[in-house]
Amino acid sequence: MKKHTSSEALLLLEDGTVFKGKSLGRIGTSGGELCFNTGMTGYQEIFTDPSYFGQLVVTTVSHVGNYGVQPEEVESGRLQISGLVCKEFSTFFSRGTAEGSLQEYFEKAGVVGICEIDTRALVRHIRDKGAMNGIVSSETTDVDLLRKKLAEIPSMAGLELASKVSTPEVYGFAPEEVKYKVAVLDLGVKQNSLRNLVARGCEVKVFPYNTSFEEMEQWNPDGYFVSNGPGDPAATTVAVNSVKQMLAKEKPMFGICMGHQMLAQANGIATYKMHNGHRGLNQPVKNLLTGRSEITSQNHGFVVDAEQLRNHPEVEVTHINLNDNTIEGIRMKTKPAFSVQYHPESSPGPHDSVYLFDDFIALLEKSKIK
Repeated sequence: MKKHTSSEALLLLEDGTVFKGKSLGRIGTSGGELCFNTGMTGYQEIFTDPSYFGQLVVTTVSHVGNYGVQPEEVESGRLQISGLVCKEFSTFFSRGTAEGSLQEYFEKAGVVGICEIDTRALVRHIRDKGAMNGIVSSETTDVDLLRKKLAEIPSMAGLELASKVSTPEVYGFAPEEVKYKVAVLDLGVKQNSLRNLVARGCEVKVFPYNTSFEEMEQWNPDGYFVSNGPGDPAATTVAVNSVKQMLAKEKPMFGICMGHQMLAQANGIATYKMHNGHRGLNQPVKNLLTGRSEITSQNHGFVVDAEQLRNHPEVEVTHINLNDNTIEGIRMKTKPAFSVQYHPESSPGPHDSVYLFDDFIALLEKSKIK
């Protein structure tokens, strides 16, 4: 295995804070919104999750790269992150099934990063100051030059990004025995969501984010799945209109993450940008319908407005976050539609919430009997 030689690298934050470290991945410059993930494992799934498109990911775990990479652990067709910020970056890996190092993986994909910085200090800083943009460079340490480039990076607020990660053309999967047909509106879908649907007897057809409802309905699906994805949900207006039409059709609908926010927006409920999002594998959520709590995998920087939900005539809260009481799940009172803010498909993460796919299947079955 070729040994990677690190060069000097620099991380500049929007508020002027500078961190100096060593390069990882490709030599270059890259920027985006800084966000931290508290997961202890699953870095390849995180880096290929389309919901992270346009973001610099800070990993709070001490070592990254130590078990290499392999094809089975990707959640999309490419690396999605703008760059990586970490403490210790391992160019060597110990897992026998791995097909290469994370360094080689990043080099091939052109991903820039920085390591050997105090990530605890960085996380405390952006936790207190709030989410902000940053820029990483391993090709220049000229702060004035990087400040100019950083100023050109747009804020995540108001940014529509589903168009950057959605499939350009329709594709699908089917189990040996098809029980239901599910149309997937791809705002940045993770592959494990599709696997969970197929494993439960669903033939899935995945449609681009801007596909008209009429085109999806021509396939005559039994229900609709609206996926996770990056960007500001308030700017993803094409998908909001599609969800409104899905609700009018009254076929079962299940939304995850961005799909959850689309269901809220379709009912006139606003979303807003959080001071810091929820990103990690250990977020505690309470199911208000059962009284049970579950540990969840999450990745979001926007949330549904709880005040607007409080007295809504058509929508009720089903799940809340036990750390900050933000909305984690909703359902329609008179229509077969529900959604959650977190990731029940996990990958990575605990499987406490996988029952939600079974709940969706139950809605599909009930609808077919009617």
